[in-house]
Amino acid sequence: ERTPGLNEAVAALLPLVNAQKNQLSARDIANLLWAITKLVENGLKRTPGLNEAVAALLPLVNAQKDQFTPQHIANLLWAMAKLVDNGLERTPGVNEALVALFHRVNTQKGQFNVQDIANLLWAMAKLVDNEQEWTPGLKEAVAALLPHVNVQKNTFNAQGIANLLWAMAKLVDNGQERTPGLNEAVAALLTHVNVQKDQFKARDIANLLWAMAKLVDSGQESTPELKEAVAALLPHVNAQKAHFKPQGITNLLWAMAKLVDNGQEKTTALNKTVLALLPRVKIQKDQFIPQHIANLLWSMAKLVDNGQESTPEINEAVTALLPHVNTLRATFKPQEIANLLWAMAKLVNNGQEQTPALNEAVATLLPHVNAQKDQFIPQHIASLLWAMAKLVDNGQEWTPEFQAALAALLPHVRAQKADFKPQSIANLLWAMAKLGELVELNVVTSTFESLVYRISENPQLCRQVISMSLWGVMVCCARLSLDSNANKNNVLEKHMDDLLTRLKNTSPDNEEDQT
Repeated sequence: ERTPGLNEAVAALLPLVNAQKNQLSARDIANLLWAITKLVENGLKRTPGLNEAVAALLPLVNAQKDQFTPQHIANLLWAMAKLVDNGLERTPGVNEALVALFHRVNTQKGQFNVQDIANLLWAMAKLVDNEQEWTPGLKEAVAALLPHVNVQKNTFNAQGIANLLWAMAKLVDNGQERTPGLNEAVAALLTHVNVQKDQFKARDIANLLWAMAKLVDSGQESTPELKEAVAALLPHVNAQKAHFKPQGITNLLWAMAKLVDNGQEKTTALNKTVLALLPRVKIQKDQFIPQHIANLLWSMAKLVDNGQESTPEINEAVTALLPHVNTLRATFKPQEIANLLWAMAKLVNNGQEQTPALNEAVATLLPHVNAQKDQFIPQHIASLLWAMAKLVDNGQEWTPEFQAALAALLPHVRAQKADFKPQSIANLLWAMAKLGELVELNVVTSTFESLVYRISENPQLCRQVISMSLWGVMVCCARLSLDSNANKNNVLEKHMDDLLTRLKNTSPDNEEDQT
């Protein structure tokens, strides 16, 4: 227990670290940074005394880098990753210590044991997740460790497997190239998920399913091994449902939604898992942070969009979360705002009742679209405009806040026109057509002209993208034809003809589809 006596003892020792720093051996430095990190991880406040002790130790890491054993290196990188994750400022001292340690990982790559390898890859993934730059030293360190995952695959325990797969997913999510070494390491670990399925704790299960969903979302093939690993874990979610914390519940529901969205079969086990987790959302509703709320609502909307029945459990979970959107509105990041509005539009489109709480949540987010308009990337802009059009289509009132949010986003469509993917372009063309007279005709025309040629230039488009784009262009042409003052636009009509032909050619043998 963290008694006052223990806290006082720690506080009394920290100044001595600085005072006696020149007498510390390599082992002392590694042990001290590990100990400070463990205390911080378990709730020790980051006092000025603690910050000074860490600052005093960092230059010693660089100075004594050649004297650290493999275990020291693993412990030090783990400690620094944890400290950075808990708010340690990325000072030149931190960066220098990391550079020195990355180099030692490469130098001593053959001497790390299984726990060291798991800790090192976890630490590097955590650092990258906290905006560590992909330096040559870091890339080399990751590349040096990956073959050892495959070699030592039979000796990793359950937590090691969970940490490693989480690390691979995080690295890939932050720009790690999907090299043969990484693919082999992932394939080697997936087999052991099935073998050790009974030994994973609740947190490990949440991290593993999140990692598999993230890897699939980043292009990992849904191999038989991956499907078996998912199937092996699902019953354990249900069995351990009472042990999942808010972060675990969020990661699990996000993972289910992502896996289903990427072609995972909706088995009875998967449905049971979703239904087992939903009541936990309601029970722990007050403990979710903004990121959790955004991810949970997105997940439920995605599951419903992929055929999940809108059960009372889903409705109750949504109802439990909506008031928190209002309360936490000032703390949502741009991506979270985009995901939340997209989720609410999707839920409404799939039969969710437009309750006062839902309308309030929408109304409370719209001013933040305007406030953060310069921070939305193309995907966010497309999702937001699609969501706003869907809400209007389902009876959303044209409030001043709604019109201000719309006006704030439209200039960014043209400014970022080169960065939209085909699906986003189709969503934008559909949304602007659906919003009708809320968008001035000259704005619609100029935006369509700047986007539609990108669709025509792309030879590989699915039917949904072609049909959505075609409908949008047809509506624009119809508006132009009804306006006697508008310039008749042969360019858009040419694109309309082109899209009609392409739509016909997507199913040349199916008469019903062609009709």
